[in-house]
Amino acid sequence: MTQSDLKGVLPERRDIYAGGSWLAPISGDYVDTLNPGTGEVLASVAQAGAQDADVVVALARKGFLQWRDVIPLERARILKEVAALLRRHGDELALIDAANCGNPYTEMRGDAAIAAAQIEFFAGLVTEMKGDTIPMGPERVNLTTREPLGVVARILAFNHPFMFCGGKMAAPLAAGNAIIIKPPVQAPLSALRLAELVDGLFPEGVFSVLPGGTEAGAALAEHPGVAKVTLIGSVAAGRAVMRSASDTLKPVLLELGGKNALIAYPDSDPDKIADAIIAGMNFGWCGQSCGSTSRAFLHEDLHDAVVSLLPEKIARYKPGLPTDPETTMGALVSREHFERVMAFIESAKSEGARAVTGGHAVTEGALAEGCFIAPTIFADVTPQMRIAREEIFGPVLAVRRWFDEAKMLDEVNGLDVGLTCAIWSRDLATAHRAANRVEAGFVWINEVGKHFLGAPFGGVKQSGIGREEGIGELLSFTHEKNIHINLSGQ
Repeated sequence: MTQSDLKGVLPERRDIYAGGSWLAPISGDYVDTLNPGTGEVLASVAQAGAQDADVVVALARKGFLQWRDVIPLERARILKEVAALLRRHGDELALIDAANCGNPYTEMRGDAAIAAAQIEFFAGLVTEMKGDTIPMGPERVNLTTREPLGVVARILAFNHPFMFCGGKMAAPLAAGNAIIIKPPVQAPLSALRLAELVDGLFPEGVFSVLPGGTEAGAALAEHPGVAKVTLIGSVAAGRAVMRSASDTLKPVLLELGGKNALIAYPDSDPDKIADAIIAGMNFGWCGQSCGSTSRAFLHEDLHDAVVSLLPEKIARYKPGLPTDPETTMGALVSREHFERVMAFIESAKSEGARAVTGGHAVTEGALAEGCFIAPTIFADVTPQMRIAREEIFGPVLAVRRWFDEAKMLDEVNGLDVGLTCAIWSRDLATAHRAANRVEAGFVWINEVGKHFLGAPFGGVKQSGIGREEGIGELLSFTHEKNIHINLSGQ
């Protein structure tokens, strides 16, 4: 598939997809969505507001009343059809995301397989929403059942638009809920294309896509007809969603930011650590990942050896046009975000950090109009620097030297976020001790960056609430009902 193929799947204008129909926004507002690699306009997209949310939620409620009564194995069959569609149209969706969010086409192609696997995983769990029986003695039966919540709203991030849309619809739908997807304002096109592809598979109202900005997200979070709201996004966005949801006391599921650490003990292989640093930072999509290991804590015995290897290891990541199959590193998602990341780079320089590689924008040739930053690694970073404390969400890694384990762990844990941590040591006793002490929701030992279906993923402290990617996610979209029966009658 080539960039010219986009013209066949991207109309000039995109509306709201509400339960099987395409609706113009009540306000009549549309905004241009851009290709961050070239600056060109890809399409004009509806900007939904609170009134549009009312319409979509009402339709979703009607759809839910039908979907909840569909037998679980039939729900599973339909979800498996969605997974098959994702695989068939994966290249097309990957190209849309590459053009719209700036991540390389080659990286986005893998997202189709991940989303399809997530859908199939949850489709296979539909019969696991089981209850219990509680002994009450003769003539009485007490049992629990699990029932779907109702309408679920999922507010998605821009770094994996269609993977999040496909994968995050799975658990709520498997549990019998209707779902409203609020795609990222920067990159809504793949979710809207996915709506076209799945059209007709679900009862009307069961699956909707509500494009828009902050107003649309807030309207869903505070809407009394929405039973649960979820977010993948920043800590600030998570707080806003919680505030909006609090008026109706609805539960939230939040996967938020992190300032994730990679810890290398002195018995580690420097070459493997250098590889892990590059892999864990997710330079392929410009470090735009909440799970990126953006702080590398290297013991002083191997610090210099590892740092010397990093320029060579990072050389394969060279910014290029996101839609080019040869590109290994794309563009940041927007000009605004580009300026934010560049401000972090300038702060690191002014505060005395040493640029091992990168530290500048890339503007040569065909990249002149895009939002490109060279993969950047800073050494000689101190704990007080901004790049050591704040989530950058860009291709910037901070390297720290350590020699005292207790002080290092205090620094690792000294922030108000705790999503992931990667620990490297040949001594598993040492690694396991460190894993028990780090304040993070997901810890790798001698591994980095990977997710595993069935293994719960989520953060602690201000990195989020709840867990995803396992059976706990499925059950979180249900509520437990107790039924007590007196068999002796009246």
